[in-house]
Amino acid sequence: MFKQVIYWSQPFGYDSAMLGGILLGARRNNRRDGVTGALVCRHDIYLQLIEGFGAAIDALYARILRDDRHLDVRPLWSGTVGERMFPDWEMLDDPARSWMWSAAEVADDAVDKASADEVRAVFARVARETAVPVLV
Repeated sequence: MFKQVIYWSQPFGYDSAMLGGILLGARRNNRRDGVTGALVCRHDIYLQLIEGFGAAIDALYARILRDDRHLDVRPLWSGTVGERMFPDWEMLDDPARSWMWSAAEVADDAVDKASADEVRAVFARVARETAVPVLV
């Protein structure tokens, strides 16, 4: 069994250089710790799914809570799953291509109002769209 956590936060000082730094560090650390996941982001929000063994996910989430590049980290869903949604991605970057909320909706708390199923569906769609086709 694997633990998944989905959270959202508001970026502090968001730009492409900061995002590149986040992704570089996440991919290096996640490879080391056996963590996979995806980050859907844009200037006003991070929406992230992290998955792996429980202790690694708990430690990563604790680091995220202390990271000053995030403001107002809010958990949206946490649970156990039989298989990873992003098994081949130390950290997939989806710069809001899969977005479902406008900036105005985010400002009006649409993410907090979304159900766990709606939030998980965002990542299920990202996983389907980025799946590597199997050649037969």
